[in-house]
Amino acid sequence: MEYVKRAALLLFAAVSFFGCRKSRVVSSVEKEVLFSLNYGSFEDELNVFSLSNAVAVRTAVSMHDGFFYILNGEAGKIMEMNSYGDLLALYYNEETNPRPSFYGPSDPVNSTRAAVAYAFNEPSAIAADSRKYLYAVDRLPLERQETDAKTGQVLSQIIVRFDEKKQYMNYIGQQGPGGTPFPHIKNIFTTDRNELVVLCSAASGVVVYWFSADGFLLYSIPIENENIPNPFAQEKSGSFFSLENVVPDYNERKLYLKVDYFSSYVDESSRVQSGIEYAATLVHPFDVERNSYDFPITIPAYEERLSEGFSKEQFDIPYDFLGVTDSGWLYFIVATEEGFSLQMVMSDGQRILRRKIDVSRKDSLYCTLSLSREGIISALIVQKESASVCWWRLDSLLQAVIKS
Repeated sequence: MEYVKRAALLLFAAVSFFGCRKSRVVSSVEKEVLFSLNYGSFEDELNVFSLSNAVAVRTAVSMHDGFFYILNGEAGKIMEMNSYGDLLALYYNEETNPRPSFYGPSDPVNSTRAAVAYAFNEPSAIAADSRKYLYAVDRLPLERQETDAKTGQVLSQIIVRFDEKKQYMNYIGQQGPGGTPFPHIKNIFTTDRNELVVLCSAASGVVVYWFSADGFLLYSIPIENENIPNPFAQEKSGSFFSLENVVPDYNERKLYLKVDYFSSYVDESSRVQSGIEYAATLVHPFDVERNSYDFPITIPAYEERLSEGFSKEQFDIPYDFLGVTDSGWLYFIVATEEGFSLQMVMSDGQRILRRKIDVSRKDSLYCTLSLSREGIISALIVQKESASVCWWRLDSLLQAVIKS
């Protein structure tokens, strides 16, 4: 109860504070295009997937310590490249990809490029740590999938890992190496301790699995909807919320739960419930070791202004939670006509920065973003003729703010 009261007071103060601020022009962050990828089946090319199919696109990018890991799930391969676009390693399914031109029996440690054959089925997410271990989510074939007897969920995914020598180590399941398959994996992360964090869907919320650097289970954290704090529960009838994302901290064993709150909208003239309206967004830090929530962080909404004739309307839209940096900045993003609007909030809630990220909607068929622990946003942008990898160096902006 005390937590709810404090959250409500913080929310009221934050809404009052941000409501009184004058709007300012938000500047854009310069985009730097690093390299391009042609479409095709060769080792350094991207498979031309069909965006017209009603299935999730399994192509993503992740950047760690200046190296880019490009997952081309449609082709069943992962490309490791430097910032110049030079291919350093290829993890590939031999049945869906031709043998790389540089394939040879030499030791991958001593060669300039490594070819690692692995029978990927449906890879869907990737992460790397400071040891250059590579983790990839993959789906098991039907004959190896299981069903949870309690929840009825299909347990179909595992995490395969490769060491710094580009050699396959083993796969990680719910209990650790060789464990029970996971339910649907939403995302995977690595921390500064080289610990692996797995975010899974659950019947009544999500489950977070936290593994040691050796791959053994440290914590299993079920986050059920009924236990998520709701400061509006006693203030407004018909209030509800949506857990949009969960992201781990890099330095501490802590989770950040981004929750959007809504309430039922009642028409004043008819007094009939006619819809829902957005109320607020809170990020709830959760201390894994103490099994308790810390004081919440209020996240201002994106203000969308629409004009039609002489009338103007403003709508509040909640941001999506992109991730957190090792210096404690929380990144939030929302799609706009020009690209994306970015909001960076310090974990103590005392500082907020807003920037624009320009991405041409006209020329882009698909765009996937990734946030590094330094605060750099990387993107893989799929266009008609080729794909490009670019980044926005927001780390220098954060360093300047910290120094000031």
